Amino acid sequence: MKLTLAHSPDADDAFMFYGLVAGKIEQGRYRFEHVLKDIESLNRAAEKGQYDITALSVFGYAFVAKDYVLLDCGASIGDDYGPIVVSRQCWDPQDLGGKVIAIPGTRTTAFLSLALYLGKIPQYVEVPFDQIIPAVREGVWNGRPVDAGLVIHEGQLSFMEEGLCCLVDLGRWWKTSRGLPLPLGVNGIRRSLGPEIHKEVADLIRQSIVYGLEHREEALDYAASFGRGLDRDRLSKFVAMYVNEWTVRFPEEAKEAVGELLREAYRLGLLERPVAPEFVDESS
Repeated sequence: MKLTLAHSPDADDAFMFYGLVAGKIEQGRYRFEHVLKDIESLNRAAEKGQYDITALSVFGYAFVAKDYVLLDCGASIGDDYGPIVVSRQCWDPQDLGGKVIAIPGTRTTAFLSLALYLGKIPQYVEVPFDQIIPAVREGVWNGRPVDAGLVIHEGQLSFMEEGLCCLVDLGRWWKTSRGLPLPLGVNGIRRSLGPEIHKEVADLIRQSIVYGLEHREEALDYAASFGRGLDRDRLSKFVAMYVNEWTVRFPEEAKEAVGELLREAYRLGLLERPVAPEFVDESS
């Protein structure tokens, strides 16, 4: 059975799916067509139902919950760390409400967490995630001024090399204010595939993650080609931030955090109706 499996071309996702991509996991009746696109493109593609299994932002999931159910594995979760807001100069982050911020997409969890931090939708300009740091450094994107940038992925470890200042770590703010980790990325599977396929696919993805964790150097070798210039030490640190025991199985506190994020999004007016997260039931 052939299924499309979409994820981002980033080191952490590459590490997670190495076991499947490299044929290290016995896949039984399944054959996966791997599709690599940035997370905002995947969020938008899911709204059109393009892929059978897809990486999603937690916030992006809210817009496709009628068609996709969440897997209990493969999540990227920040515990007291997460997306950061950077600028050319250090200034009071409370002033962000009046600034133009480069963001990686309006369906990203990073954008949602920034809006929750500010208590309102920020002034923003959408910029490809890997161009946000250059846009901040130059102070402009496509003729529009840029005062600060919302940084995801490996830019969280490399921004200082560009002479930029971290104004706020949204994962740290969320942990301090809510006492919860910040789930950023999740994996959704098409509801129509049914419970049996849901469980079998979840098990294969979990096996792939475990393979990477148990064969770390081998999986890092593969992930390095997606590291966008990170040296080995920082690549290893970045992967460890977002691929760990919580990636193998979604912890209860992170599931609680998914629900809290979506409730907060509705309260802020970012969702038209409440959305309750639903995970694949693997108990039977």
